[in-house]
Amino acid sequence: MSEGSSGLRWGVERRLRFIEFRLYWEGGINRGDIIGFFGVSVPQASKDLSQYQELAPGNMAYDKSEKRYFAADTFQPRFLTPEPDQYLSQLRQIAEKGKKVEETWLSNLPNVDCLPIPHRRIDPKVLRTLLSAIRNRGAVEIHYQSMNPNRPDPVWREISPHALASDGFRWHVRAYCHIDFKFKDFLLSRCLECRPAGKAKAAARDDQMWHTIFTVQLMPNPTLSKSQQDIIASDYAMDNHVIDIPIRKSFLYYFKKRLRLDIADKVDNAEEVPIVVSNRTEFEKALQEASS
Repeated sequence: MSEGSSGLRWGVERRLRFIEFRLYWEGGINRGDIIGFFGVSVPQASKDLSQYQELAPGNMAYDKSEKRYFAADTFQPRFLTPEPDQYLSQLRQIAEKGKKVEETWLSNLPNVDCLPIPHRRIDPKVLRTLLSAIRNRGAVEIHYQSMNPNRPDPVWREISPHALASDGFRWHVRAYCHIDFKFKDFLLSRCLECRPAGKAKAAARDDQMWHTIFTVQLMPNPTLSKSQQDIIASDYAMDNHVIDIPIRKSFLYYFKKRLRLDIADKVDNAEEVPIVVSNRTEFEKALQEASS
């Protein structure tokens, strides 16, 4: 049986982390919570709670009337480092119907909703064929609808795919294009059909923009007030009002658009673009290289 970082068996440590997660984020836990999520017996759930008390004394207190353990005022995490992103990620998956509540570590949910984003339809057969080509270093032909005014209608084009990439809203396949003779991104939703085309005619290792990492340095918009700059620096966990973001050069265009860095000089209201690029000269040069 494998052991976790604490020296406990992995299954035991996971249940202890679950106990601590519920105590920290939801304030309490009982045996039924452990039984319901892990499918263990009543004696095992009781043993887990007792073991947690032994290893993290003073972290929880039992309320006989509610038959439930509650986080004590002296609670200090012992098995996990509380991560807001972890909690909010699970909450978002529930709100967006990506997961059921019982598939997460959450139970007592706050009222929550997420901004609906139009869903881009992807043909499962297309994705399956692309995945097979990536795994087996193959080439494919895609019937692709470009937004290029010189190609108003779908055309068949051969590509050698080697990776998938998301810009946060859309999924792309990263591939060598045998029409334009360079590595490019193709939107999965615009691949109308896909069929195998033998072995890949370009190697993934040759995609320099994919493999080259550029560090974007971000800072608060200097036209904000000092207090506003301070809170932006705090928001993004900046060090001395600067944060380094390592990013593939092939992602720079999407990064610029996502954070609205391309309009920083065009808007009068700094609140609309609270962060800007501090190493702008290098950033623009890298962006140009990635776009060529």
